[in-house]
Amino acid sequence: MKSIDPIYSKKIQGDKPVAPIDSSTVILTRDANSGQFEILLMQRHFKQNFMGGAYVFPGGMKEDADCDKDLINHIYGLKPEDASLLLQETYLSDEIALGLFFTAIRETFEEARILLACTSSGRPLDFAEEEVTQRFNLYRQKLIQNELSLKELAEKEAILYTLDILIPYSHWITPEIESKRFNTRFFLARLPQGQKSFHDGQEMTNSIWITPDKALKQHKSGRIVLMPPTLKTIIELNNYDSTEQLYRSQKDRRIDIILPQAFVENNRRGVKLPHDPDYTIDIYKQPPRSGEPSRIVMIDGKWAAEQID
Repeated sequence: MKSIDPIYSKKIQGDKPVAPIDSSTVILTRDANSGQFEILLMQRHFKQNFMGGAYVFPGGMKEDADCDKDLINHIYGLKPEDASLLLQETYLSDEIALGLFFTAIRETFEEARILLACTSSGRPLDFAEEEVTQRFNLYRQKLIQNELSLKELAEKEAILYTLDILIPYSHWITPEIESKRFNTRFFLARLPQGQKSFHDGQEMTNSIWITPDKALKQHKSGRIVLMPPTLKTIIELNNYDSTEQLYRSQKDRRIDIILPQAFVENNRRGVKLPHDPDYTIDIYKQPPRSGEPSRIVMIDGKWAAEQID
């Protein structure tokens, strides 16, 4: 059995953690021709120093431009004051709360070429024409290169961002042992009609539409790599047979912050989730949940979920 990395053990013992960075990620869903619905997973470039090679949902860090106060003029379907309520973070200012929604919009467009937006009259964007596709491909590249902002894109194309499509789902904070940490809000969103995803070829080098069940099987077999937050989320999604059932379940869903607690026990390493019976970070601790995995552990080089009663 392999020994535990001593640096990992040292970090667990009390090095001062770095502050997490606000970020957003989007669980894009679409109906399948048969069976369970599909989700979009994208593979991070192997050279990325954070989760290189892993399959993740599109997402990334909040940028200053995502909180531009003028973006309030380019919203469809969501009142600005409702953003913090939907996130269940009423302590956030409208500017920051909306910024997290706009981060989700921007990152999904940059990484997956899916733009959650509509015309000024509320009609879905029509990407059927080649000229329109090429024009928005150019906008995408300019956004990636920080040569364009969401506000400027909205002004150029007279579009509104459909923030109401984004449904807050969960809230994860990277464990304190990590040198790079994120304060991430997960959103659910249906794939808009008439749009097709395509990875950017830079940060994301591959992408697949796959059912939650198949994603878990491929992770177990080693065909794809899932990190703890993605793995746990897909395990949850696998409890639903259809998008209708999934989205219906989100009504009145409580969102508690998930700050995994790293551990090393008996030459095994992993993270305890807040509902684990041995989790000790009081401010984030949650009641036990019968029948639900409460730990993610490294077994034979792969992350696996474990239930601890």
